[in-house]
Amino acid sequence: MPKLITSPTTPWFARSDLTLERTIAVSASPFSGKYRTQEFDAVYWHGTATLPRMNRTQAREWQAFLLNLVGIKNYFLFIDPDATTPQGTYDGGYLKGNIRVNGGTAVTSAVLTFSGNAITCTTSVFGNLVIGDFITTSGAVNAENNTTHKVTAVTSASSISVDTALTTESSTAACKVRQNIKGSTALSLEASSNTYAGTLKKGDYIAVYDGAATTSSRVQLLMVTEDATETTQSGSPNHFSVRTEPKLRQDLTDTHLVGFSSAYNKSQFRLSTNAAQWNANEISLYGITIPFIEVL
Repeated sequence: MPKLITSPTTPWFARSDLTLERTIAVSASPFSGKYRTQEFDAVYWHGTATLPRMNRTQAREWQAFLLNLVGIKNYFLFIDPDATTPQGTYDGGYLKGNIRVNGGTAVTSAVLTFSGNAITCTTSVFGNLVIGDFITTSGAVNAENNTTHKVTAVTSASSISVDTALTTESSTAACKVRQNIKGSTALSLEASSNTYAGTLKKGDYIAVYDGAATTSSRVQLLMVTEDATETTQSGSPNHFSVRTEPKLRQDLTDTHLVGFSSAYNKSQFRLSTNAAQWNANEISLYGITIPFIEVL
């Protein structure tokens, strides 16, 4: 059974290389030159982190850490070493998932019409949304309509405008309107307490948890790609709507945590090789580079 290995904190990394890997298939027509893409589930972070030269007293802590990882078997908590402290001012350590569409219930069968930048439903599913919220639609005939949309106007409880250029189709049945689902590129969140407020800024990292407790497992590292929209809620936790990348690998259930502060925003990584390696020079200064990959 893999277990969490706590990493040393000194010295801190002198250099890091971080890559977001995506799996996208491409099919191109030899006659028209047009192509279609299909993005698959495999999307993850990997890279290397290099420690500064250190004496043996410091190096032994990192050597023991590497050996205790037992190659790719165990895991550790990690984030971009230069971004552990968020730029945003949100003053809680974490937020919680919060589904707001349709009064908090995912819409699994709706009749939708897409036209221009407007999405219309035959029932009142948009009543609790505000400008800046995100929804993800699926089940439309045109693939371009099956994506994550940002709400730019709420015309009524059954009609909204979004930031997506939609392909026109009318009265398509069995559509879904959901939030915080696998494949989404945005999160619908609320503060973890009525007193917490502030900002989430573009470039901040957040960690998605699989439960409502701080001891729950962290399952994915995301980056905020657009400053979050905060909506003040009288007498209840503030709402946050935030665009993120990469897409969610699994649903984020209501109340499940999303870590924000440096104490909570790391996620699970492991070594990308079974080899544990270091070097030393003629004055016993050690060099260690850690190759890592996100746990999927």
